[in-house]
Amino acid sequence: METRSTCPYCGVGCGVIIEHDATQITGVRGDPDHPANFGRLCTKGGTLHLGMTPQVMAQRLMHPQLRSDKTAARKRVSWDAALDHAAEKFARAISEHGPDSVAFYISGQLLTEDYYVFNKLAKGLIGTNNVDTNSRLCMSSAVAGYKATLGADAPPCSYEDIDHADCLLIAGSNTAWAHPVLFRRIEDARAARPEMKLIVVDPRRTDTAEAADLHLAILPGTDIALYNAMLHVLLWEDLADLDYVRAHTEGFDALKALVRDYTPALAADICGVKAEDIVTAARWFGQAPAALSLYCQGLNQSSHGTDNNAAIIHLHLATGKIGKPGCGPFSLTGQPNAMGGREVGGLANLLSAHRDLANPEHRAEVARLWGVADVPAKPGFTAVELFEAVHRGEIKALWIACTNPAQSLPDLTRVHEALAKCPFVVLQEVSADTDTAAHADLLLPAAGWGEKEGTVTNSERRISRVHAAVPAPGEARADWRIVVDFAHRLESRLSQYGDTLFPYANTEDIFNEHRATTVGRDLDIGGLSYALLEQSGPQQWPLRAGAVFGTPRLYAGGVFPTASGRARFTSTQHQPLAEATDPRHPLHLNTGRLRDQWHGMSRTGVVSRLHAHAPEPAIEMHPRDMERRGIVDGDLVRLKGKRGSLLLRAAASNTLRPAQTYVPMHWGGQFMSGLGVNALTLPVTDPVSRQPELKHAAVQVEKFTVGWQLVAMRRDDEGGLHAALHPWLARFDHATLTLAGRDSTVVVLRAWGGEGSPVPSPDMLAELAAATGLDAPHMLAFNDTRCGIAKRALIEGDRLAGALLCNETRATDWLLDLIARGGSTADLRKWLFAPLATPPAAGPARGRIVCNCFDVSESEIRAELAAGLDLAALQEKRKCGSNCGSCLPELRRMAAQ
Repeated sequence: METRSTCPYCGVGCGVIIEHDATQITGVRGDPDHPANFGRLCTKGGTLHLGMTPQVMAQRLMHPQLRSDKTAARKRVSWDAALDHAAEKFARAISEHGPDSVAFYISGQLLTEDYYVFNKLAKGLIGTNNVDTNSRLCMSSAVAGYKATLGADAPPCSYEDIDHADCLLIAGSNTAWAHPVLFRRIEDARAARPEMKLIVVDPRRTDTAEAADLHLAILPGTDIALYNAMLHVLLWEDLADLDYVRAHTEGFDALKALVRDYTPALAADICGVKAEDIVTAARWFGQAPAALSLYCQGLNQSSHGTDNNAAIIHLHLATGKIGKPGCGPFSLTGQPNAMGGREVGGLANLLSAHRDLANPEHRAEVARLWGVADVPAKPGFTAVELFEAVHRGEIKALWIACTNPAQSLPDLTRVHEALAKCPFVVLQEVSADTDTAAHADLLLPAAGWGEKEGTVTNSERRISRVHAAVPAPGEARADWRIVVDFAHRLESRLSQYGDTLFPYANTEDIFNEHRATTVGRDLDIGGLSYALLEQSGPQQWPLRAGAVFGTPRLYAGGVFPTASGRARFTSTQHQPLAEATDPRHPLHLNTGRLRDQWHGMSRTGVVSRLHAHAPEPAIEMHPRDMERRGIVDGDLVRLKGKRGSLLLRAAASNTLRPAQTYVPMHWGGQFMSGLGVNALTLPVTDPVSRQPELKHAAVQVEKFTVGWQLVAMRRDDEGGLHAALHPWLARFDHATLTLAGRDSTVVVLRAWGGEGSPVPSPDMLAELAAATGLDAPHMLAFNDTRCGIAKRALIEGDRLAGALLCNETRATDWLLDLIARGGSTADLRKWLFAPLATPPAAGPARGRIVCNCFDVSESEIRAELAAGLDLAALQEKRKCGSNCGSCLPELRRMAAQ
């Protein structure tokens, strides 16, 4: 059987076809008819079904769980008991402390219908605006930037504009990794039109930057200076469209006076790039008949993110390159439905259909639409503010849904303190073992991908239907149903509205009400319905009553949704980073995404092959910085910031300038010791968008002197071993807990002890062997107590099922490879305990996997290239890069080297 739906990862919004037998999802492929991807999927989307195997599903949260107090264990309860208890807790807090004593923190991974009922529950029934979302951490600066300049939160472009652009400016986005399917489209457009210029602005030489005609490797936080200088050049060289400016904009004279001082020479000093490169970028942009910009977290996650966005939008307004094919400022969303959440007002300062909470008329409109007395005027707490309020004790009951703030928010130590202090925490989730779950008093099992019905909106304003292929496991329920059932109970306790606010029988009822709130607004979908989406496919808003299809691009007539009908130029001045480096913290920390992982890894982290490209967390450093600190590739180092520290392996990288470092955002407390990189990031936010500066912090890196190390590897055919070993992360100075393998799963625990710390005792090693299932009577063992060396191996049916190495770990890679592929140990048994990186009876370990689709390793690719194959011949032989294409930039780089 097959069911059409969408991918739950990034904001590209790819269509997928789910293969299933009505009870279990067995496969997935790209939907060739979906206009976002035309059948393509990246490595993450292409392995969605592997996150739904029986072994993974056995670890799902299946039943409501409740604990009586913070020290008690949670116990299974019925849905009635769970929701009655939650309603009683919320009603009591509201009665005793007022509506603003409760709050909801939700997610851009919810469906639009889920988002809508959460928003109505908080602002309509309870009377608090304390409902915010993890999209605050991703896209709120894009929202504020669009509203400040164009008048509404509406990306004016479409993906098809990539095909028409003559100049493409990508800023603060490693599109090749974060939005791989979209990057394939960029590659196709450049192949079809070789004259297209690609400019990439990024402090790192990412795979995206590697593909650029011009890479502007600016210093962190200097975006505004760059775009102001580009505008300076556009004006100086008569590349601005002053007729367009006069006819369709306002505020230009003030900005013109401001950017007069931003000469390329001045900006070059600020940004750390060549003045002539700034001039080149401005000329390419200005001379191009059509110019398009794509941008993401590098602009948004900043203490001046709103101005970052405005500064790049100014380039389009000044040249009139907006509202035309191939033109416009295009913010890429990081989550699958960040756009849908914005549409229904799922932020603490917004209301339904892009209405402004600060506008009394807008509040009155929403109150009438919902049939409530009023909507509160006081803005709610935004994400960072919300958890500060929790820490202060102002929030008595907190409901978290489909997100993991205990890993994703900045200054995590304080966030964990806040969650521990909160009197009542509800977590509505798919998984019971996220970092946030440890703080939940009530766990509610939610339906996940492939089990839900509704709609989502992608980065280009395209609304798609989401269909359920299989039922949710156990007692898990759809998110909207959980909210509605809770709302009915709370209504009766608050004696308000008498069950009239949430009369929905299904998601279509919710969608129809949401649609009614949009009529006459900028995102009017009065002509859209589930039936139209089924009949004609995904549609872009606006789609007004009477229209047959949606609107591919906005502002073609030069009229904008502002009071004057004109777009606005704003005063954007370069501002310093929120946290400057200093002698104690001399290095810049940059954070970002990996190619094959997603957010906190609660989904991708359970798929073993998605660990193959980046097997463990690491900090990338410039070789010169490593040399100065006596660090070599693979050393364990301590990363120290002003709020915390973290131990990581060091990896040399020439993609960074000296004095810069890079750590992926994904690794948290489920996969490594400590809280993750956000233990170091700061909670300073943009004054308008309230988005935190998650991209940057000032740090120091010091070599950690290792006294001993340990590796335990065990095949996990039944599932559950990762969760069972998780408590071991806290027993060592540093440890990581990751997966390996392709058709099988191998759980890998690596641990280190500092100089002077005791080597694991025989009792601890025996306990670890038992925990990993290596303590069978036929286990092979070797001990050298004088040198502190211990080794264990378990062979089952001539196959190595697991191994444990303490202190002599050079054989780790080939042993792990042998366990993962299930190879025979017949010729290797005598080498199992030898201190060899490669045994004579076997070839070298395959190492890091570059092409996940066809399982092609870095060592295999390099061997083929060394043998004389060019890239085309390599692809013909090995098929790498011929499916999803996510590895193509890396393959090209390796071939060029």
